Amino acid sequence: MSIDVKKSEDGKLVTINVGESFDFAHHKEFRDCYRHEAVTSQFVINMSEAKYLDSSALGMLLMLRKYAGGDDASIILQSVPDEAKQVLEIANFHKLFDIK
Repeated sequence: MSIDVKKSEDGKLVTINVGESFDFAHHKEFRDCYRHEAVTSQFVINMSEAKYLDSSALGMLLMLRKYAGGDDASIILQSVPDEAKQVLEIANFHKLFDIK
């Protein structure tokens, strides 16, 4: 699995599932998952399968945050494996996103 998206029936919750490798190769695919969604949507990024993420993945998350309203964005990074969580914490993403 690379990246796939699921939307709630009311369209207010968008869940993006990232695959084992979350990197630049998935940039367009990731952006396409949210670029037509309402800015007021809540976004959940399911990272349960993410074993690898690079600086491009961090940039993609920041771009989503900006699209979704910056400080007012509602984005949850869900089921983050320990290895990926370390990268996110080193980059201080725990200050920008709700990491679970």
